[in-house]
Amino acid sequence: MSRFERGPEGGPEHTFAALPPARGRAFARTWWGRAWLATLEDAALEATAVKAGRRLARAGEVGAVTVRPGRVTAVVREPKGAAHRADVLLPELSEREWDRFVDLAGRQAGHLAALLDGDLPSHLIEDAAIRGIELLPGLGELEPECDCGAWDHCGHTAALCHQVARLLDEDPFVLLLMRGRGESTFLRELNERSTPQPDAPAEPGEPFGAEGVDAAEAWAAADILPALPVLPPVPEAPGGPPSYDTGIAPPTAVDPEALRYLAGKTAQEAHRLLGRALGGSGFQDREHRALTAAEDVVRLADGAVPAAAADRLAEGSGRDRAGLATAVRAWRLGGPPALAVLDGRWQVRDAALARARAALEAAWETDERPSFRQDGNRWTVGDEGVQLRLGPDGRWWPYREEGGHWVPAGAPDRNPATALATARPTPETRSPEGS
Repeated sequence: MSRFERGPEGGPEHTFAALPPARGRAFARTWWGRAWLATLEDAALEATAVKAGRRLARAGEVGAVTVRPGRVTAVVREPKGAAHRADVLLPELSEREWDRFVDLAGRQAGHLAALLDGDLPSHLIEDAAIRGIELLPGLGELEPECDCGAWDHCGHTAALCHQVARLLDEDPFVLLLMRGRGESTFLRELNERSTPQPDAPAEPGEPFGAEGVDAAEAWAAADILPALPVLPPVPEAPGGPPSYDTGIAPPTAVDPEALRYLAGKTAQEAHRLLGRALGGSGFQDREHRALTAAEDVVRLADGAVPAAAADRLAEGSGRDRAGLATAVRAWRLGGPPALAVLDGRWQVRDAALARARAALEAAWETDERPSFRQDGNRWTVGDEGVQLRLGPDGRWWPYREEGGHWVPAGAPDRNPATALATARPTPETRSPEGS
């Protein structure tokens, strides 16, 4: 589908054949397709127009769709036979914005590979948005034109937008074409930007020049290296703490039970780190970085903490005993990422916000969707005492109100409806042991 033809004025243009009816399926499966529809729903002053457009598109009443820079066009038929030309206009990126976007896309080979595979990398869109390059349409950027005489989005332009969402699902280059670049032009510019010049000097740290040495040849020639020793197996379990029964009374400032507990937790962490270093099965890390002091305090508190250590751990975490118990509850559900969601509150913007809103729209039918109140990365259903918190990785964390405080209610999920069902209390709902 990604072979764009030249239009009558010499610019890139492509006409897609009419798609079959979409009965029994969602219009957008990808996050960028859902973000496109979310922009339509925000822009339309009348929700009835969006619903009418969805019905027309679902029934297969949208004809062939022509995509060109800044505009998409189609003929949309009404059930009684009347046909209308519908256009949706979208601002093109400037030459300077395209230059910056091509440079950004060329920095990682994975970006191009994902685009050619029909995927639009979310981090590419987010990085571009940070630099002021908005590929996904923002509020007010989808400008409707229809010969039915409507001055705002009507059922015909809404139907066209729903059909475009299906095209975007199949090929993200459709979005690039609407913003001003055909596929061949974009790929040529990307190739020119990423291809090293023949006479270009080698970068620092590249003594063999831009071409380098083939890894397989280098490995085959490295016969002077001795064979590496076989890695030792990972112990099945961490060792226990040493015995402190020396017959000598300990200093009054040292509690033997607390010291034994902390030594045991240290042995567990050492066993985990060793398993990760040796590649043992069952040692998948929650995080590939060292824990912060605040995170490590919560890790230490996850267990049968002696009374003498409990207060010191709570103090070290900056929480009271109840707050530390809630933090441990979050830790058990997801480690450091769960703690970040428990303690953090941040604004969700740009492409991340578009994806979140699209996910919420797609999770429920219109008449079943809960009434959310958004505050940063938190969406609350106030009359139920349940809440969804969006993590930086796009997962939804279920929370419920208990005793006047918000506490984690379960593991995160990509589907907000699943996460919300977890948050809602049931007769079988029980708090995690020790929380």
